[in-house]
Amino acid sequence: MSNQETGTTPRVGAYSYGVVILLMVVYTFNFLDRQLLSILSEPIREELNLSYTQMGMLTGLSFALFYTTFGIPLAWLADRTHRVRLIAVALTTWSLFSMACGMATNFVTLALARIGVGIGEAGGSPPSYSLISDYFPPDKRGGALAIYALGVPFGTALGSAAGAQIAALYGWRAAFLAVGIPGVLLAIALVLIVREPKRGRMDVMAEGKTEHEASVPLTTAIASFFQNPTLVMTAVAAGLTAFVGYAILNTVPAYLISNRNMTLSEIAIWWSALNALGGGIGTFASGWIVDRLAKLNRAAYALVPAAAFVVSLPFYIGFLMAPTWQLGMIFLIIPVIMGTVYLAPAITVVQNAVQPAQRGTSGAILLFLLNLIGLGGGPLYVGLVADHFKPEHGVQALQYGLMALVPFYIITVFAHMMSARLITKDSNLAAQLAAKA
Repeated sequence: MSNQETGTTPRVGAYSYGVVILLMVVYTFNFLDRQLLSILSEPIREELNLSYTQMGMLTGLSFALFYTTFGIPLAWLADRTHRVRLIAVALTTWSLFSMACGMATNFVTLALARIGVGIGEAGGSPPSYSLISDYFPPDKRGGALAIYALGVPFGTALGSAAGAQIAALYGWRAAFLAVGIPGVLLAIALVLIVREPKRGRMDVMAEGKTEHEASVPLTTAIASFFQNPTLVMTAVAAGLTAFVGYAILNTVPAYLISNRNMTLSEIAIWWSALNALGGGIGTFASGWIVDRLAKLNRAAYALVPAAAFVVSLPFYIGFLMAPTWQLGMIFLIIPVIMGTVYLAPAITVVQNAVQPAQRGTSGAILLFLLNLIGLGGGPLYVGLVADHFKPEHGVQALQYGLMALVPFYIITVFAHMMSARLITKDSNLAAQLAAKA
């Protein structure tokens, strides 16, 4: 007799939290390898003689296109095969290509290495979302996925601290080589430690069913996602949030160096600390907050990120207007905290609203839209604006590029409000949360 039939669910114990923490470490390396190019963009741009637009393409569009495109078929594979092994292979792949970034000699070779990193990282998060959903019930997934999502601020911080410090001492190429080796070792540990759980063991069975669907055709999974307004609007709102967030992550280090005379060593200390503490607080708190508020109002999954962006905007403008990097970093604390609040709620909505056999693919579609809009558009947009103003304003052009993000703050708030209305009406979310209340 299944857990769903008896009304019980498997126990969430120390091992479950150990699994999500280990997956968070993997995600930390995922984001570390992804963001290292942004942290070191100024010395790379100068040595390889690249434009701001080319750097925007390397840190954003070229990576995002392959990361998002390969994410969906790899996630569909994860919905049918051993997820732990797939994550281990993906981790090994992106670690090796990250090392290859350190050997690049021009725009083309660096772009090819970044494409390899993107393809490898495409196999990381969707199967991880699915695994976590089989270790935690719906009413605890927000907190568990928030722990996993800590890989974003931790990876950014580690890239700033270790990457920038290694680059300051030994050059930017050494930094890429240094971060790749631990990833290969971590892949081995993952296979040895994490057990593959039964799919759907924490979920309510569909009415009249005694087993969850074993598999779903890729076309069916994709169609069901785009036919669900809640999922589409959640992904669009998350993508717009990421548009602002990735633009800040990928260009602020260069802005602080070129416009506020910050050194790589200072970036290693202060930018890394800001992302670790601020991003960690926002990411971790958001999951636990929405788990609790959603029991009172499901719209909290979107209302909390909307409120966070409203609070962020004046502090972001203050950061750009600050005359020194020290004052600017103080203003930036709030945008960094609030800018990470959206991710765990968005992932939770998608994982709770679909069947277990569709979780990997649905998570990949979320990331497809999120990264195509956010990572593909944000850094490139700021780079294009900065290059437009560069002939007249020189290094100050990057400030204009970052200021051009202000309208997207307002657009993003409206997108989250629209998502909140749809979440309120979603019957699948209601059924899952009610069953575990």
